Amino acid sequence: MIRFKFKELMAEKSFQEGRRITIEEVSKSTGIHRTTLSKLSNIKGYNASTDIIDKLCVFFDVQVSDVAVYIKSID
Repeated sequence: MIRFKFKELMAEKSFQEGRRITIEEVSKSTGIHRTTLSKLSNIKGYNASTDIIDKLCVFFDVQVSDVAVYIKSID
């Protein structure tokens, strides 16, 4: 399963900039709908397109590996 580290990225950017980063701000800056961002942070195993991952990499100025991580599923 792929786990998105969206909440962690928002917290880190908030800390670095000394202000609160909101989903609304990320949405306006990236063009990613707020609902999609909310699903990224709250729905386990959410399926996001490479376009969304690309936009998050640009906004947070990070690599793909900083946006998502593979978690081995326990079956």
